Amino acid sequence: MSGLASYNLFLDDVRSPFDCYVYKKDERYVKCEWVIVRSHDEFVEKIDSMWDQKLFPSLVSFDHDLAGEHYISAMYDGVEEYNRVAKSFTIPTGRRSAEYLVNFCKTNLLVLPDCMIHTMNPAGEQRIKIALNMY
Repeated sequence: MSGLASYNLFLDDVRSPFDCYVYKKDERYVKCEWVIVRSHDEFVEKIDSMWDQKLFPSLVSFDHDLAGEHYISAMYDGVEEYNRVAKSFTIPTGRRSAEYLVNFCKTNLLVLPDCMIHTMNPAGEQRIKIALNMY
């Protein structure tokens, strides 16, 4: 990524980085400056528009549940059960954003930035980890 400037990207529909510091206790949530996006579409738009300016994130923090339909009891039943139910979602989750980031890096021959996951959804966390491991 030589020649690229960087920024930190925070994906969450409602929370702030400070909110995540309260339960994650990771000081990066309060010490870093963040560009905040509230949906998968905003995530994609921000990556693309910043890339046009020769900017790419060095750190990304993901929430999984970006809409009310993502908050289901299956989040406690494991990834397979959650995946079964998630097929009916109409709004993309943070997993889709993680997949987009991985594909963007592969397409542009970039190293995947450092990634954090701050979702409170156990199955969603696993879904994002699986997506990031596709890199």
